[in-house]
Amino acid sequence: MFVIAHLSDPHLDGSADARDRLRRVTSYLKELSRPVDVVLATGDLADHGLLAEYEDVAAELAFDVPVLVLPGNHDVSSPLRDGLASLVSSEGAGHPVHQVREVGTARFVLLDTSVPGEDHGLLSAESLKWLAGVLDEPVDGPLFVAFHHPPNKLQHPVLDEWILRSGDAFAAVLRGRPITALLAGHVHNGVATTFAGFPLLVAPGIRSTANLPFEPGQGLVDLSAPPGLALHIWTPDQPLVTVYRFLP
Repeated sequence: MFVIAHLSDPHLDGSADARDRLRRVTSYLKELSRPVDVVLATGDLADHGLLAEYEDVAAELAFDVPVLVLPGNHDVSSPLRDGLASLVSSEGAGHPVHQVREVGTARFVLLDTSVPGEDHGLLSAESLKWLAGVLDEPVDGPLFVAFHHPPNKLQHPVLDEWILRSGDAFAAVLRGRPITALLAGHVHNGVATTFAGFPLLVAPGIRSTANLPFEPGQGLVDLSAPPGLALHIWTPDQPLVTVYRFLP
């Protein structure tokens, strides 16, 4: 059994509230009788992209298992690389921050779908070429492709303007590959759907939850909703299982 703790959107900003909400999640993970195999955080790690915020992220995500991180639209590449140097393995400097990480027999392809200064996501032709090359490499275990911006709409008038805008080209690269699942964040909701024929599993927001238009509540986000995470459980003899947990 291989267990992924999938976190997203802590938006650390130096405030006690943002820190404490993340700690509710990390404390839960540290109390498990069986440690997870890897912790994956799919973006919007910091709220303003400041070096000090990433130093806080590094301190809060201190685990005895591998921790994988990738950028979201609130993140800034250079401070992220500097503040999370111990967690980031990416060639080059600045943007984009693409990575390939091996954890046991599992391979994680971590994509940077952020567009500097924008809220929507995009994968350039160069990034898609890089991805195709990585996916051409042989793998023996589960293969996960992780990124911040889902390409699917949520039927939300604001969030649907901020999805991944290169979805068709992205799907063309993914189809036919031995991918176990696609893992994302960004929309501050736990979502299970499909994309390009693969499971697309979105982690809840830690900092807040985004209300759907037909739900009660005012404004784009609910800061009082409990933070959550996804636990993805892989075994070689059955499909991937995902459990969502919310921590009041």
